[in-house]
Formats: sequence, structure tokens, C-alpha cells
Amino acid sequence: MSRRKKKKTPTKRDPLAKAYNNQAFMNSADARTIRILAEYLEPLSRLRRHKVRDFVVFFGSARSQPLDVVQKRFEQAKGLAEAKPHDVALQKSFEDLQIQLRFAKYYEDCRELSHRITQWSIELPGASNRFVVCSGGGPGMMEAANRGAHEAGGLSVGLNISLPFEQEPNPYITESLSIEFHYFFMRKLWFVYYAKALVVFPGGFGTFDELMEVLTLIQTKKVRKQMPIVLFGSEFWNEVFNFDALLKWGTISPDDLKLFKMIDTVDDAFTYLTAELERLHL
Repeated sequence: MSRRKKKKTPTKRDPLAKAYNNQAFMNSADARTIRILAEYLEPLSRLRRHKVRDFVVFFGSARSQPLDVVQKRFEQAKGLAEAKPHDVALQKSFEDLQIQLRFAKYYEDCRELSHRITQWSIELPGASNRFVVCSGGGPGMMEAANRGAHEAGGLSVGLNISLPFEQEPNPYITESLSIEFHYFFMRKLWFVYYAKALVVFPGGFGTFDELMEVLTLIQTKKVRKQMPIVLFGSEFWNEVFNFDALLKWGTISPDDLKLFKMIDTVDDAFTYLTAELERLHL
């Protein structure tokens, strides 16, 4: 009588045996190209799931604050400064708050412009998730842009970046459209890839970097789509960039100055952007 062979119980495989589950490998230099590809495909999957077709991108400082917050601190500091006119440190603090108060007005302009563009895009006949507001996902002007879109009842995208000092996502981004990047260049790709317009509020090194990269891509025709670019706040931009000097020294051509438009009011920015978006993309 033949003896039946006893079936072997299959041994459980260690999930780490699969390369994509091996975190030590996935975080290694050898897997860098996989991580870069993931930062292209994963955001693409999310945007497609939400049927987002394109962006209006907002850039600006992470250091600006809402007007009501700064106004309250300003009033308190004003009283102290008037009570102690000879206190040098107190006077300097009050002067700093005067600058912050001017800066906070840009926060409110950014918030209002984002709100109005989102309302306009929602009301476009037959349009679905067109010209969705997108920011860098952090605080300051980025928060103002996402906040305006959120308050208008639209989607808003935040393309955040992992930094040593932890830039936290602002609370106004559509939850599943808050995307965290490790690689700056992949984050920049997504800003430009879906952008149909760019609005740049006062900012620092990061804002300058993003603006100049987009201008360079358009100037060199690496980006061939027509994209209206608004530099909001001529007082700021004319002080920090001497565009006429660049022209004088021959480092740019007269046509390069036509790549952007300086605007000082929400009404003018809204009118210009919506007219250009309708002309170019609808």
C-alpha cells in the first residue's frame, strides 16, 4: 500500500524579501531613481483621481501673517512705544511691526485673489476642476492662497517640501491634495507642468528661485505654453529687482520684460488673469 506524501505547509515569506517592501533598500542611494519616479507618478495619480486639469500657481513668502493677527500685535506695540519713546529696543520692535503690517496686507490680497479666481473657475460653463489654486503648501502667502480657494468652496493643492525645520502643511489644502516632496526639482516640475498662470507675491530666496526658474524656462522656450505671470506689488518688486539695470547691462532683452506683468490691486490682477486664461485656454 503506497504511502501518501504529506503536504508541506507553505512557509510565510518575509515581506522584506520583496524589494519594494525593503525600506532599507528603498531609502538607499541605489533606489534614488525609484523614489524620483514615485514623486512623479504618485502626485499624478492623485490629481487624476480628483480630475484636476490645471493650476493657477501662487508663490510668496512663508513669513507673512493674516492682517488681523498683525494688527492686534501692532496696536499693543504702538501703545508701549508711545509710553516709552526712549526705549530703543521697543522702538525697533514697533518699526518691525510696521513693516509686517504692510506685508500682512499682501496676505489678504492673496487670499482675496485666490477666492475670486476659484469662484470664477467654479462658475465656468461646462468646466470641471479648471484653474485650481496651487501653492507651496506651507504658511504665509501659501496659506493665504489655499485659504481663499477653500473659502470659495473649491479644491486647493499644496505641494509641500520636507525641510530640516519642518514646513507644516497649512490647514486649508484639500486633504488628499496635500502632497509632500523630498526632491525640490520634482516639486518644481509639478508647479510648472500643470500651471496655466502664475501669481507671485512678495517673498524671499525660495520665491525668487521659483520665479526665476519659470522665467528662464519660458525665455529659453523649454516651456512653450503661454502663461500669464503676475508680479503682485510693484513697490516690492521694483525695490528688490532692478529690471531696468538688467536691460541696461544687456543681460536681458526688451522682450524679456514682457514675460511678466506688475500689478498692484486684486481687481486688476483678477481682470488680467481671467481674460488671459479665457483667451489662451478656454
